[in-house]
Amino acid sequence: FKLLKNTIIMNTLRNKVSLIGRLGQEPTLQTVGKGFQLVKVSLATSENFKDTTGKWVEKTQWHNLVVWGKTAENFSKLATKGQEIMTEGRIVNRSYEKDSEKRYVTEIEVNDFLLLSSRNTKANSETETEEKAKK
Repeated sequence: FKLLKNTIIMNTLRNKVSLIGRLGQEPTLQTVGKGFQLVKVSLATSENFKDTTGKWVEKTQWHNLVVWGKTAENFSKLATKGQEIMTEGRIVNRSYEKDSEKRYVTEIEVNDFLLLSSRNTKANSETETEEKAKK
């Protein structure tokens, strides 16, 4: 039983990534193929460390996120540019050809997300604008 339990745990930990960062642009919901919903957006993660001279340096990495289905629909409604979020998903490597040249892309396929900071929603902005116009 112990070996089986360890095997199950290890299988669930394969290709799993969690990132906390800020969205680089507004999520836009797209419909592709046979009605599949998709959001592609970038996420910036940052870390601070001291360099060899003792000076603090901030290093930012950009990650390509891909969100599918109902999660994509919710993501596009709830998340906004600059908002801090936590994502959980898996790393996906793919290739494609452009101008007869093979290109490689690494993406994070998001299966879950959590909003970590508040945001000014599109609906709130529209409501505020309408209220100001009434005054």
